[in-house]
Order: sequence, then structure tokens, then C-alpha cells
Amino acid sequence: MAVFVAFGAFLMTLAGGWTAQRVTDRRHLVLGLAGGLMLGVVGLDLLPEALEAAGEEVYGVPAALLLFVAGFLLAHLVERLLAARQAAHGAEETDGRAPEVGLTAAAAMVGHSAMDGVAIGAAFQVGEGMGAAVAVAVIAHDFADGFNTYTITSLYGNARRRALAMLFADAAAPVVGAACTTLVTIPEGLLGGYLGLFGGALLYLAAAEILPEAHHEHPARSTVLCTIAGATFIWLVVGMAS
Repeated sequence: MAVFVAFGAFLMTLAGGWTAQRVTDRRHLVLGLAGGLMLGVVGLDLLPEALEAAGEEVYGVPAALLLFVAGFLLAHLVERLLAARQAAHGAEETDGRAPEVGLTAAAAMVGHSAMDGVAIGAAFQVGEGMGAAVAVAVIAHDFADGFNTYTITSLYGNARRRALAMLFADAAAPVVGAACTTLVTIPEGLLGGYLGLFGGALLYLAAAEILPEAHHEHPARSTVLCTIAGATFIWLVVGMAS
């Protein structure tokens, strides 16, 4: 049942990516919405889950928060190192952005989607009611994942075929994750640490790259409204699962 339900997440992820690539004439609105979705995912979904799963403290600070900050700094460091390496070798960049950063971020999205599948499988092991509630939240949430995966990959100058490849990988990840729950159980602490680290990296991309790009291209009230709408959508999705 968990694997069957995960196919719904597969289709919803593809729908999100399809939406992102079809609205290229409103790119500033797409980026504004993506930034809001990513902000909502981090603040309202990933970070609370990380704190619950890995809430033990390290020198007075929850381990999940330390990894959250580490993820933010790691994303910044990786972006700077890749950009400097490409500049030193005279390789092509797109508006100062290294394409590898987009691929790395998309790969992290794929990992997160796999964890969504694991969450579906684990919830169905608890009971069908719990499984259905988590599945609804994950399926709705995966529209945002597909949207963000395609947007991030293409924003950093990767070819359309690469963006589509990462989109399909992101769509398949929940199915794979759900299937794995029949074989492997991931320790809760390890899962919480991963969510904290990934959340920090995702917040960096939203705050330092996607939102500035959205307002630089077309500073308009509609862009801000799209960002607010994205964060509000995630809030409603999280509320449905609680």
C-alpha cells in the first residue's frame, strides 16, 4: 500500500516540475513562489521534524540546529569553491553561478523526497489512518519539491535535459524510499540530523540566491505575493498532516 500511494507523490512531483517549466514568461513569479515554498518547507516542515527526531543537545544547543547552521554554511562554502574553481579554469558560468551547485541542490532535494517515501512507509507500519494522513501531506508537498527541483537546476545554468533528469529522479525517489521501508529501518537520530543539515542548505539557496534573483529581475508586488503564497501553501499542507 505504501509503495502504491508513493506513486501519487511521483505524479505530483512531475506536475510541479511541469508547472515550473511552462511559466518561463513569468520567471520572476516562478522564482518568488519557489523561494516561498522553500522557506515554508524549511521553517514549517523540515526543521520541526529534525528537532523532534534529533533533539539531543550538544553543548547547550539541539544537534538538529547545529546541523542546520552547518548546512547553511556548507552550501555557501560549496557555492564559493565551485565558482572560484570554474573562474580559475576559465569554465563557463551563468551569471556567476556554477551549474554544479544547482545539481548538488537538486540531488539534496532527491534525497529529501526519498525520505518522504520512507515517512509514508513508516506511517503505514503504524496504521492505515496514520499512513493516509502522512501520504496526503507528502503528495501535496511533493508538488513543491518538483517545482523547486526543476527551478533550482535550471536557475544555475544547467541544460533542460539535466533539469528534467533531476526532476524524474526526484519523482521516483518517494517510490524507492517507500519500498526501502520493507527492508531497512533508518535510525531516528540519523534521519533528524540529515533533515537539519538539508534544511540549512535549502534555506541558503532560498535566501541568498532564489529570492534576490526574483526581485532583481522584476521587483514587483506580485513577486512578494507569490513568495507569501508559497510559504502559506506549505503551512496549510503541514496543518493537514497534524
